[in-house]
Amino acid sequence: MNVLFLVSDDLRPQLGMYNGPSAPSSVHPPMHTPALDALSRRSLLLKRAYVQEALCSPSRTSFLTGRRPDTTHVYDLTHYFRHVGGNFTTIPQYFKMYGYRTIGVGKIFHSGRASGYDDPISWTDPYFRPKQTLHFKDVKSWRAVPLSEWSRKPLRDTLIANHGIETLRKVASKARSGEQPFFLAVGLRKPHLPFEFPDKFLSYYPKDSVKLPTNPYAPKDMPPIAWSPYGELMHYSDIGALNVTGAIATTLPNDVVLDLRRAYYSAVSYMDNEMGRVIAELETLGLANNTIVSFLGDHGWQLGEHGEWCKHTNFEIANHAPMMIHVPGLTDRGIVTEQLTEFVDLFPTLVDAAGLPPLPFCPIDSEDIATCTEGLSLVPLMKNRKGHWKSAVFSQYPREHFRIMGYSIRTHRYRYTEWAKFHGKPVYKPDWGTLYGVELYDHKNDPAENMNLVNDPQHAATRHHLSQRLRAGWRAEVQGLK
Repeated sequence: MNVLFLVSDDLRPQLGMYNGPSAPSSVHPPMHTPALDALSRRSLLLKRAYVQEALCSPSRTSFLTGRRPDTTHVYDLTHYFRHVGGNFTTIPQYFKMYGYRTIGVGKIFHSGRASGYDDPISWTDPYFRPKQTLHFKDVKSWRAVPLSEWSRKPLRDTLIANHGIETLRKVASKARSGEQPFFLAVGLRKPHLPFEFPDKFLSYYPKDSVKLPTNPYAPKDMPPIAWSPYGELMHYSDIGALNVTGAIATTLPNDVVLDLRRAYYSAVSYMDNEMGRVIAELETLGLANNTIVSFLGDHGWQLGEHGEWCKHTNFEIANHAPMMIHVPGLTDRGIVTEQLTEFVDLFPTLVDAAGLPPLPFCPIDSEDIATCTEGLSLVPLMKNRKGHWKSAVFSQYPREHFRIMGYSIRTHRYRYTEWAKFHGKPVYKPDWGTLYGVELYDHKNDPAENMNLVNDPQHAATRHHLSQRLRAGWRAEVQGLK
């Protein structure tokens, strides 16, 4: 069985198949994503999948190694897991060990030193990352690129998709004959900032269809440590010119919010178009019936909800992200599950679905073990979507130069977070005795997380119970499932 591994950057589940309670916002126009719509209809669609940290490198490092941030020791955009965590086996490296031709295109690992320059040991072929073809002196947060430019100099995601298609054509013959299976990873850059896309995609989102978020304010009684000032967005010249501070209880002007939301949606549709071209090539080459196709966004994204932008928080909207997996012969009719799942579950799932030797479950203090997983295979959910499964999932985010760590547990009803003093190297553990803030959100009555209930006497028992589960950690939640 071959594998096509697809990744999008900064993609929240703002997609048609997530409409309803799983959508990040009820105030958005219908999304034009025909390729992902079609893939979801023949996949295990994970409506409630969560990343382990809402930042590119920590999240990608986590799902590519099947380990959580406190094991990889990657919490930022600069550290490389093989230097600070351990010599962990990655998903493509594991498939390479079993004879697969493994090829990386675009953004799979985070770029530069944070990934050891794309982790060469994971790939059989030289890695491909195109350079940006359009260079703008005054870089704005978004730009609809005219036909006269993008037809002459394709945007980066188009170049990535082109190379992915060319690669499929090169590996198709040996893959069809069974001589050598492939693991092709294609990582598109959009909808990451700046929101650049061919101008034709604006037509799917008329201005009057784009609405403001219903909650452009911080949650009531939110501890200040939970807030991120969204410096990533203020880096762009048009936003910087507004002289905004990113402070709590502030937001961007309404017209800017609407423009950014519209541009984000358009960038999503552009990404879908390029992803769709790669998926369509599988059909053309006769590979669709023996190729697993997985798709995910590396974390969620905030589009003005709570007045927040970008990721960098423990809020639901930053940690909830799309993930779907098509396994020929097993998910062809489509399977939708509301079970709580995590991105660390992807590695053991692909191994299981491809019929490779299963990954052992990582014991405590597994930094010296190269090949193991801290997640669970999702194949049982493909066979019984309502079967016995996890009742909680875990995310985290650092503050104050890693001196504070926000640990979050998400159950079916609640999100509970404790911002604890953090001891880094060599222990990488929280000090639960020193807290800088606590949050409790009731998703049954407050799905947008607008009210922190942690000091509400009526929720004292819930707080105590969730605190115990959070501190017991993710291992306690998977006992009996591994």
